[in-house]
Amino acid sequence: QVQLVESGGGSVQAGGSLRLSCVVSGYTRSNYLMGWFRQAPGKEREGVASINAVGSTRCADSVKGRFTISQDNAKNTLYLQMNNLKPEDTAMYYCAAGPSNYLTLNRAFFRYWGQGTQVTVSS
Repeated sequence: QVQLVESGGGSVQAGGSLRLSCVVSGYTRSNYLMGWFRQAPGKEREGVASINAVGSTRCADSVKGRFTISQDNAKNTLYLQMNNLKPEDTAMYYCAAGPSNYLTLNRAFFRYWGQGTQVTVSS
């Protein structure tokens, strides 16, 4: 059974930083895609960043230069380092995993999802 458990969310002021973590269990594919998505109230869930098995990454234009996705395979953990946070980054952040190596932010390519962790940025 695949489980993804996020942590690290919280409340910060604009300009601050947070690091989200996602511990993955029960998923042992040689090819995979991992990603972070976010959903603000009243808005659709959007892709933030993704990383595949060879370590290639992709970030949404809205977070480029501020957010960094990384993984520690020894710890089965995915990270999202978020710097220079803005109020518009406020959302529930979700970790997701999929079976393809194709680097994308399209949620259709992700099969497994965590429960989310809330990030709130005040001005």
